[in-house]
Amino acid sequence: MSASAEGRVAAPWRVAGDHLLLHIRATPRAGRDGFEGVETQADGKSVLRVRLKAAPVDGGANDALRRLIRSQLGLKLNQIEIVSGETSRTKTVRLPLSALEALAAMTGG
Repeated sequence: MSASAEGRVAAPWRVAGDHLLLHIRATPRAGRDGFEGVETQADGKSVLRVRLKAAPVDGGANDALRRLIRSQLGLKLNQIEIVSGETSRTKTVRLPLSALEALAAMTGG
């Protein structure tokens, strides 16, 4: 596990220039939309767990993910870009650096 001396899980994002790369583990077809917290995967990478009601059909779950991030972080849809994992449960999402404070508060990081 990648935890600090206090037992905290590492943040699920990294700063890359003028933006953030947020690592997500999505669960489609869930009972509700929402963030479920941060977890460390077997490979040591921290991810933000996200539940989505939408099915992963025709980009529906990806659209739902972008809308959820928009509503929780106060961003515009055009500021949220899925840069890897379009067809996978594990995704990397590019966000503006201005989202760092809200993201840290939301995830306890």
